[in-house]
Amino acid sequence: MSDDTARPHDPKEPRARGGHCVVLGAGIAGLFAARVLSGTFDRVTVVDRDTLPETDENRRGVPQGRHAHAILPAGTRGLQEMFPGLLEGLEAAGVPVVREPTEMHFAPGGHPLCQEGRYADPTPTYQPTRPQLERQVRARVRKLPGVEIIDRCEAAGLVCTPDGTRVTGVRVVHRDARGERELTADLVVDATGRGGRTTRWLADLGYEPPREDKIPVDIKYVSRTLRLAPGALGRRKVVIVGAEPGRPTGATFLQHQQDRWMLTLIGYGGHHPPTDPAGFLEFAKPVLPSDVFEALCAAEPLDDPVAHRYPASVRRRYERLRRFPEGLLVFGDAICSFNPVYGQGMSVAALQAAALRECLAQGPDRLSYRFFRAAARRIEVAWQMAVGSDLALPQVEGDRPLPVRLTNAWFERLLTAAERDPALTQEFVKVSSLLSPPLILLHPVTVGRVVLGNLRRTPRAR
Repeated sequence: MSDDTARPHDPKEPRARGGHCVVLGAGIAGLFAARVLSGTFDRVTVVDRDTLPETDENRRGVPQGRHAHAILPAGTRGLQEMFPGLLEGLEAAGVPVVREPTEMHFAPGGHPLCQEGRYADPTPTYQPTRPQLERQVRARVRKLPGVEIIDRCEAAGLVCTPDGTRVTGVRVVHRDARGERELTADLVVDATGRGGRTTRWLADLGYEPPREDKIPVDIKYVSRTLRLAPGALGRRKVVIVGAEPGRPTGATFLQHQQDRWMLTLIGYGGHHPPTDPAGFLEFAKPVLPSDVFEALCAAEPLDDPVAHRYPASVRRRYERLRRFPEGLLVFGDAICSFNPVYGQGMSVAALQAAALRECLAQGPDRLSYRFFRAAARRIEVAWQMAVGSDLALPQVEGDRPLPVRLTNAWFERLLTAAERDPALTQEFVKVSSLLSPPLILLHPVTVGRVVLGNLRRTPRAR
């Protein structure tokens, strides 16, 4: 695996101009931010309250790490740019990679998409576990010049100028009894996830907190690792079945090693999957294709089912604030926390990292103002797609204005036609992978294929 620290300077990044940056949170988003910031600041300190493991094990601060994760092609591109050679190293270590439609059973909204043809976009999908990916990224970031990662260290509050207009550092508490100390910084980045404290800290400083958009999805997902016999699912390496109005449940079944798979079952409010092994299996039966369920029944369980609750998708509108202190940024899930069913979180963090790099290249002036607006543009498509998909389910509460109803009606027809049309499948995959804007689905040729595909369709049992 190539060493990222030895690569030449990237012309898209400004050379270091001195200064110190503190990143709160050593998850994927925080590590992405640290990687970009290391091109501008002489010193970058990343702090995290957890003990960061040296092996591919789960940690307390990332409970979703015990569930299925996917890196969308947009995230793959970001990883390839920030950490050249990392993904190739994962593949060499045995991480499965999806390159062809025949290797995936993808049924968004209950529509099994066409598996014929080849993907026009060559960007593959890599399938490491979340702890495996995080450890590899953390190792790369730790080797960057001027970067230090401190674990067992929790942020306790911001340090500001007397007038509160600029953040000058952060107070941290070490869990190893060293007590509290101040880290002076030219920039503090909150990447502590959906529970980030910036909204509270802003209120303490007399600033208005950002407006929050919430979609109460009330999701519970339960996961289990299993050993399948080689070839039990043929060429398939991933099975994704999305919820639909008549069945607010779904499943993601990912191959993580040659014989190790992770099955995550999801259910919206009132239809949550159970955690007992027999109930887990019974819940999966009407969701998975019959041959996949047969393989599941013959699989060897490697652990007990584990659950996680996700109450609501939350987007904090920092880009709409009129006042915000200098020297502070918010990043990753602390800005927007997506319904994990759609696997967008890590990829959107990579898109935010690209936005941050562009803003840093323009200098420090009004950095937060420019970054929040640039990040909002990167977030918008993923947010609208996730919200629209959730609001297609009667079980999800929320307003459904005419544009949302029309969009969902269009996607229903598009996915129906895509069941037999490889060209439509590819167009939808490019949009859902955050590689292309949704407007490509309104191209006249695409519209014509959708209309024709629906005229030719035969009724399908739901």
